[in-house]
Amino acid sequence: MPLGLDTLDFAVLCGLALAVCAYFGKDKLKEILASNNDAIKVSNDSRDIVETLRNNDKNYLVLYGSQTGTAEDYARKFAKELVAKFSLRVMCADVESYDLQNLNELPSNVVVSIFLSTYGEGDFPDGAVPFEDYLTNLSSGDLENVRYTLFGLGNSTYEFFNGAAKKANKLLSEAGATLLGKCGEADDGAGTTDEDYMAWKETVTDLLKSELALDEHEQKFQPNFKYSVLETSKTDPAVSLGEPTSQYLPSQQLTFSPDGRQTGPFDATHPFVAPIVKSKELFQCGERNCIHAEFDVTGSNLKYSTGDHLALWPSNSDEKVEKFLKCFGLNPETVFELKPLDSTIKNPFPLPTTIGAAVRHYLEITGPISRQLFSSIMQFAPTDELKERLNDLSKDKDEFAKEITVKYLNLADALLYLSDGAKWDTVPWNFLVESVPHLQPRYYSISSSSSSEKQTIHITAIVENMPNPVSEKAPPVTGVATNLLRHIQQSQNKEDISASTLPVHYDLSGPRDLFKSYKLPIHVRRSTFRLPSNPATPVIMVGPGTGVAPFRGFIRDRTKFVELQPNVSLGKHLLFYGSRDERDFLYQEEWPEYSKKLEGAFEMVVAHSRLPNKPRSYVQHKLIEREDEIFKLIANEGAFIYVCGDAKGMAQGVHSAFVTILSRGKKCTEKEAAEMIKMFKSSGKYQEDVW
Repeated sequence: MPLGLDTLDFAVLCGLALAVCAYFGKDKLKEILASNNDAIKVSNDSRDIVETLRNNDKNYLVLYGSQTGTAEDYARKFAKELVAKFSLRVMCADVESYDLQNLNELPSNVVVSIFLSTYGEGDFPDGAVPFEDYLTNLSSGDLENVRYTLFGLGNSTYEFFNGAAKKANKLLSEAGATLLGKCGEADDGAGTTDEDYMAWKETVTDLLKSELALDEHEQKFQPNFKYSVLETSKTDPAVSLGEPTSQYLPSQQLTFSPDGRQTGPFDATHPFVAPIVKSKELFQCGERNCIHAEFDVTGSNLKYSTGDHLALWPSNSDEKVEKFLKCFGLNPETVFELKPLDSTIKNPFPLPTTIGAAVRHYLEITGPISRQLFSSIMQFAPTDELKERLNDLSKDKDEFAKEITVKYLNLADALLYLSDGAKWDTVPWNFLVESVPHLQPRYYSISSSSSSEKQTIHITAIVENMPNPVSEKAPPVTGVATNLLRHIQQSQNKEDISASTLPVHYDLSGPRDLFKSYKLPIHVRRSTFRLPSNPATPVIMVGPGTGVAPFRGFIRDRTKFVELQPNVSLGKHLLFYGSRDERDFLYQEEWPEYSKKLEGAFEMVVAHSRLPNKPRSYVQHKLIEREDEIFKLIANEGAFIYVCGDAKGMAQGVHSAFVTILSRGKKCTEKEAAEMIKMFKSSGKYQEDVW
């Protein structure tokens, strides 16, 4: 033996050496032991976009800036199609996650496709503000080596339609970058986002084929993850059962406040599971429902300002989950894992988890479907006849609209309808995980005041529940989050929750009873919808229906202000509210109390549109009726204008009413008056919170 050691001594010495190596190199050792030949795992913690792209051997870059997840969904769809059709090696990334200073150093064969949502009045999404700053500080020629395509997502009912994409395009062009094709502009206001995307994509992919000399082949699913079924039980504390984030798994070391609440910070990536301490029905008509819900955030250190939005993280209903599982022949108890095939891809939700948990809590299984999804899923059609049918529908937008869109069919509904109820169990589960959009939070204008309700957040939500407009036999059209709120309200107030009362039902206990006793995950999204800092400034508010929600918060805010500072005088606060009739007049018992406490500084003008034997009256009509007073408030006293509610009809009608009032008062053309309104919007004197 070496060094005169006997066998036992040598074995002990080797063991000690291995232990030391394992200790000091344990991370590397884990990496070696955990690696497999199928995964293309690359360790890269760099924020440099070009370095990351090169280290992962990518030859195409897709970037997105998204506020609510829509731009991300379309970016990922586009990236998946480039991989499936052209075998490109695509990196798809959030602009928030990387530094772009070296963007001009991209390899000459790499094109960048950018998907960018517009938030508010032409603003970049919150996470894309650093991207905006980067573009703004560029000089001529800084990006002369960059070729790009651009697809914007916006709403034409806003003054600055697709403002973020238009600004990005201008700044990129001024920096010397070359736009391939035209800038795509999706219009959510017209409900044409998907068709706008399809038209843009077809043009752009033709350009890319020529620009990059691409060979197109039959679309074939190329997974981003290695999918594996695990032998472990779902009772394993490391297995997610639908927890909103991995921090809520029992295997994690969490910190709690003395009263047993998890401590934050809480944000868009880590929600607070808040108890709903009160909920009630606001409508008295019996045909429609509107839920008032109050979330207690005591002990969470979660802060909000009057005018902010509450994000509610929903789950899918029992009925929709059951149908989806049945359609694809899925076993909800199966525990699975996903391993990213390269380091630029992140896990889509907490893993490992079960198929049932993913369908209920993580996938958007009830949303509208796109023609693109049909073109992707047809490769797995159980019969050649169905494959041909899907191919025809994916290429004919009119036929697709007639057969699928106008019937409000979700993915499972549509496929079962086309197959006459036969299962689609030939579709791989990992394809569904990567192709079905992920469930996103729903946003609601906060209807409470951060001055008077510091530890409670109120929201006001119309329940989406209507018969299918095409067929009485088809299931009703139901919103995900609003029907969840209604189920909670019915249960919390010990009302009937049978099928005759509720169209869909939910698991109110949640994963491992996390939502038991009426809790839901939430976070706060900041808004620029703010009262003027000077309380003497007049305020004109227009909010029909649930558009009145933030104005309830505004008035409660002013009521608290007067209570604390009784000697300060308020400017005129004029609220124009609209409802169908007295039965759906929201918070009607509260408004007289506010008027009394504010001693005439607050006035509410009500328009009812469905009163028997009376002409329909809308908020824009009431504005015209008070045009002299409104003009004086705007022109002489510098009033701020706030509009909240429906973007398509109401907001446009209200905008036109203000244009009319200004043109008459100023004795100018309507075009000139419209320019004044545009300037008011730019300066924050005319604010909209519309959807």
